[in-house]
Amino acid sequence: MAEAFGFELVSPERLVLSESCVSVLVPGTDGYFTVLNNHAPVISTIAPGILEAELEDGSKRDIYVRGGFADVNDAGLKILVEQALPVEELDHEKMAQLIKDAEEDVADAETDDQRNEATLRLARLQKIQVAVAQ
Repeated sequence: MAEAFGFELVSPERLVLSESCVSVLVPGTDGYFTVLNNHAPVISTIAPGILEAELEDGSKRDIYVRGGFADVNDAGLKILVEQALPVEELDHEKMAQLIKDAEEDVADAETDDQRNEATLRLARLQKIQVAVAQ
């Protein structure tokens, strides 16, 4: 069995998760990456997506995260995000609101870079909505 490492997920409102994990799949802005024990040090920005944590006891937690960054170091993994919601709390109404907000960001974008970033965020949310609806 793989060795566990310390993992903390923090949003502005609260400490979302603080557990020993065997693996964590992180939605980085350059793509998903998996953190295991003794991972090389890395700092990455976070893209909107589903973070998948496999806890030491074998249970799993899927959490929608948006914005922020991940820091992998000798002490483990710490992720600070703008927003974190357990997938089981993502109902149709919450997803619709997140998508509406993203659509407004696309419409309000003043530069091509802002528009491209907002469009990518909207596309990711739409994929998540499909996954949550299943």
